[in-house]
Amino acid sequence: MNTTLHRTWPNLLPPDDHHPYRTGAWRPQQREWDADDLEVVAGTIPADLNGLYVRNTENPLVPGFERYHPFDGDGMLHAIRFAGGRAHYKNRVIPTQALAHELAAGAPQYAGITDDPRRAKHPGWGARGGMKDASSTDVVVHRGRVLSTFYQCGDAYAFAPDTMDCLGPESWVPRDTGVSAHPKVCPHTGELHYFRYGKTAPYMHYGVVDAHGVRVHDIPIPLPGPRLPHDMALTRRHAIFNDFPIFWDPDLLPRGIHRPVYRPDMPSRFAVVPRRGRTDEIRWFEFTATYVLHFVHAYEQGDELILDGYAQRDPMPRPLPEHGEYAWLMRQVDLHSLRPQLRRWRMNLVTDQTHEEDLPASLSEFPSSSPRVFGRPHRHVFAMTNKPGWFMFNGLIKTDLETGREQSFKYDDGVYCSESPLAPRGDADDDAWLVTFTIDTVRDSSECHIFDARHLADGPVARVRLPERIASGTHATWADARELMT
Repeated sequence: MNTTLHRTWPNLLPPDDHHPYRTGAWRPQQREWDADDLEVVAGTIPADLNGLYVRNTENPLVPGFERYHPFDGDGMLHAIRFAGGRAHYKNRVIPTQALAHELAAGAPQYAGITDDPRRAKHPGWGARGGMKDASSTDVVVHRGRVLSTFYQCGDAYAFAPDTMDCLGPESWVPRDTGVSAHPKVCPHTGELHYFRYGKTAPYMHYGVVDAHGVRVHDIPIPLPGPRLPHDMALTRRHAIFNDFPIFWDPDLLPRGIHRPVYRPDMPSRFAVVPRRGRTDEIRWFEFTATYVLHFVHAYEQGDELILDGYAQRDPMPRPLPEHGEYAWLMRQVDLHSLRPQLRRWRMNLVTDQTHEEDLPASLSEFPSSSPRVFGRPHRHVFAMTNKPGWFMFNGLIKTDLETGREQSFKYDDGVYCSESPLAPRGDADDDAWLVTFTIDTVRDSSECHIFDARHLADGPVARVRLPERIASGTHATWADARELMT
């Protein structure tokens, strides 16, 4: 392995820090690396694996004002490029405007997710205002550029995939709200479809950026009030948005208090709009109350639009007292408390009839499906399992929706992994490689593991050593070589 230290960043965290999401598997990195010809410590890198795996991590370099949420961490991208059976790695801090201001001041300047936005020293970003845009949530590849985005709206920061140099915020992002994490890139048209939301009517918008990077569409999606959506879905003909009954308490919001409430007496609603459609073409469909962080797949079949995702059975769980002063925080991100269930929603676009059913699947979340079946029925879902009581992935799981059979791979205690998108080989939706980064707190190291998606339980076919142990985080993406900027 040929390794070069690219840069070291300052760290303003207290030396005796004990926060559970700034220590252990979430311990931040300060160093950026360029590493060529990574050491393969076991197995062989598949010769047909040709592309880029990128993971976005929460990597806190600056503490919060008072409360710190794991999604507040400053973004750091970890990119590994595969070609010809070899691997090359680069990691880069996302140099957001917020991070620059805070490092210059030597102290926090913006409110995190659970901080009071009225404490912000500057207007900030986000759906509620005053928030730090850490750009640490999601990552996608659009028109050959790696894009990072933030949970509750902000800029989209672009990176060149070969050098991982930051190209700055994308110019197409609307200035008033920014865009949410989880934009969707259509593999057929090259368009990027996004949503954005805030506290001002109509509360949500839907937009499209074409394959040349030009914003060509942006329409209102009127809602009854401010909402907290996290994901959207895309089919060949439609975009799908949501109105779930979790939102800031309307009685407290006029006083500047942003406390979420869950209203199980209200329905979950999906807005279905033709791609690049008009506001007057939106159709709403109602279902049982729940909250969904992530959708798996969507497609049209006959007159029906079919949507799969993870419906939380307990969207507002009780605190976890075993975590002491962090009991309130741990329950917000613990999948075993939220209890997501894989669910299918059906919407008939002719009769307006609806149907919903739970699909047989073990508790999991952060799903991946093959881009080769975009817009078509799928059979397999790949997702992450979670350490009880914590937001840390401890394994991967594959669910066959036709037979209900599952395959899984679980890591040893103290070893965690990353969201694992598919790198397709063929047209079948499980004919693919799975790629993940590990965080080994026992050996203080990280590796990249490659799995054969058809034989997940057999473990990785290759293990590649990284220069340094990385921090944990949320989302990752895969891009084939032909999708990358030359």
